[in-house]
Amino acid sequence: MRIYNSMTRKKETFVPLQEGKVGIYACGPTVYNYFHIGNARPFIVFDVLRRYLEYRGYEVTFVQNFTDIDDKLIRRAAEENTTVAEVAEKYIREYFVDAKALGIRPATVHPRATEHIPQIIALIERLMAKGLAYVSNGDVYFRVRAFPAYGCLCGQNLEDLESGARVGVDEQKEDPLDFALWKAQKPGEPAWDSPWGPGRPGWHIECSAMSTTYLGETFDIHGGGKDLLFPHHENEIAQTSGATGKPYVRYWMHNGFINIDNEKMSKSKGNFFTVRDISKEFDLEAVRMFMLSAHYRSPINFSRDLIEAAQSSLERLYIARDQLAFLLSNACDAEPDEAARAFMEACDTAEARFVEAMDDDLNTADALAALFDLVREVHRLAPVGVSRQAVAHGQKRLTDLCGVLGLLMRQEDAVPAEVQALVDQRAQARRERNWALSDELRERIKALGYVLEDTKAGQKVRKAGA
Repeated sequence: MRIYNSMTRKKETFVPLQEGKVGIYACGPTVYNYFHIGNARPFIVFDVLRRYLEYRGYEVTFVQNFTDIDDKLIRRAAEENTTVAEVAEKYIREYFVDAKALGIRPATVHPRATEHIPQIIALIERLMAKGLAYVSNGDVYFRVRAFPAYGCLCGQNLEDLESGARVGVDEQKEDPLDFALWKAQKPGEPAWDSPWGPGRPGWHIECSAMSTTYLGETFDIHGGGKDLLFPHHENEIAQTSGATGKPYVRYWMHNGFINIDNEKMSKSKGNFFTVRDISKEFDLEAVRMFMLSAHYRSPINFSRDLIEAAQSSLERLYIARDQLAFLLSNACDAEPDEAARAFMEACDTAEARFVEAMDDDLNTADALAALFDLVREVHRLAPVGVSRQAVAHGQKRLTDLCGVLGLLMRQEDAVPAEVQALVDQRAQARRERNWALSDELRERIKALGYVLEDTKAGQKVRKAGA
């Protein structure tokens, strides 16, 4: 597998630190609100990365944090006349609701910043001991110019960063580029005791402390949106490697931005949507399908037309799944004939193309194309008398590959007994050539929300719209 490493700005062969094991840290949400559609993209991308690595046989430790102390949470708590802890608890709970609807699996561990204050303080103390951090009026800052490699991720030197920095004058800092590791308590804010007085952690130090707690001082993959590359991830490198003296992360992965109807998403333009908003109009599995239709590093344009197109593509997958289940119920136990063997070979070819695409820097767009090659082969199968072995082979390939992408997660609904009874009655009416009764029963089945298809293998029933 080759991964585009944001650090080196090229694709590199992926070789994990430990054979057969992979450690991934993906930046999670700041839990002051429902997460928005821009957040959803990295959550989906790194969920797929984890699924694919597991499909390839790796044991994956996947860490995704919750930032549960932050200026935004403090403001939200004040607006709602509640505590920061209660705001965080509410939106962590709601995160899992929306993540599940998007097919995003829970991480191996979801650490919270407020539960790792001792680790954060210990990391800052290591930086202080090395002269990489200093105290100013109860705040603690990282001394950027004392870390020569600063700018290695974004590819800029200190002079370029300083001239382009949008930082206000802060008399407490030694240098405008220095960033906060610890913030002294302000009136009414939550605080924890520290060697520098009561306060709370800065944003960047949280991820360094949590990632190294669960994955070690050097680990395999760190991911997030492109917007986090600088300064967040740059600062993570500086403070972590500055403290440990070791390389922090071996492969950095960043996904591209999302535009809304070809415009940058922003509250001021009125095109800022949470996933919860979108779920009122669209099936979130179709949103996931849409996200995977482009390469993760490319920008992607969110529009209703594109989501509807993704919904249609998704339904093609469900139809193929249902068709295989139907074929299996009418399959024979004979050895595969020439046509069945050709089908099995075509399924294997589609899987090989899928793997080739995913091995090429997680190219889900080409992987989906391979998946739909398999779907076309399913519909070419004879409707009756197909070898059970061949159908089961295709069924496993479809299930496995869709599982890598987190698709086809809806469970098949059992046909209600009332509907099945009408289906059986209609089959009898057709055997007796009672076409009037057959048509009447079809309409009664339709009124109950089910559709009948007459095939060479018999009646095929499915829920309307499925």
